Amino acid sequence: MNLTGRARTGLNEVQRLLRQQPSVERPRRQWVGDVVAWCREHDIDLGPRLGSQALRFDAALLAQIDSVLESAHLAPLGRALSGLPSAAQAKEGVEEAKATREGPRAWRVLLNTPPRPTQGVGREPRSILDVDLRHLTLAAFGALVQVENLDSFYTFDPDIPALKGFAQPLIAYRGDSHYGGGFAHLADTWRKTRRPHLYLGDFDAKGVTLALDSGATHLLLPEIEWLTEHATPLHQPAEQLPFQRRLRQLHMTLEPQHPLAPYLVLLEKQRGLRQQWFEGGMVEVRLG
Repeated sequence: MNLTGRARTGLNEVQRLLRQQPSVERPRRQWVGDVVAWCREHDIDLGPRLGSQALRFDAALLAQIDSVLESAHLAPLGRALSGLPSAAQAKEGVEEAKATREGPRAWRVLLNTPPRPTQGVGREPRSILDVDLRHLTLAAFGALVQVENLDSFYTFDPDIPALKGFAQPLIAYRGDSHYGGGFAHLADTWRKTRRPHLYLGDFDAKGVTLALDSGATHLLLPEIEWLTEHATPLHQPAEQLPFQRRLRQLHMTLEPQHPLAPYLVLLEKQRGLRQQWFEGGMVEVRLG
């Protein structure tokens, strides 16, 4: 029988309180019941500490619990496994808190970088790297380019006029159920640099809303003349209507000459265009 996560949490709190007082009493319910069952399983005699309504903890009892944990190669009290990656949990003992561990992709992001020839691997126009964002030196990048769609991310080449003004743009996939958490960390960290964050994704109400929510400062879009000619109601379905209210409110706050205004007018006409259909010259469009 394993010591449950909630029992560990309770015992860790009791251990902290015992530094200031000789004993701590807790009612026999929830996690305390788990501790009682665990102690009986491991032949720890609770004796007079255990009453009909409560269990009294003291340093000697916690020392017995720790001794059993040590002999079973389990993490001692005072160590929280929750939130740790599996490798860090392994250093604490053989027990794994899988349900609450830090996911292996929690800090991983997909980057689109210049090609890196590798022996035995055919040369491709761009290299796709899975990296721990904590190992990135963000000062080396002049702008963050967030790409919404994975197929477009794989093929995106940043050698376009709209990005010429940025030294070494950082091209990152927005993420999904696998990489979304890592990109959220990257966006939060990038915001502190106060450098441009460009969003390249579907031109529809939801896409622009995603850009706003991610903290993007600009959109990367085709020029308004080309987009006006090619945008279609087929790429702005009725399901997008719930996102329109926020964009209309944003439109009302913009000056008439704001570069975003004509794009919002196009969206209000229920016309859009998915990223995979973008052609022509791309421009950066300020969001704020």
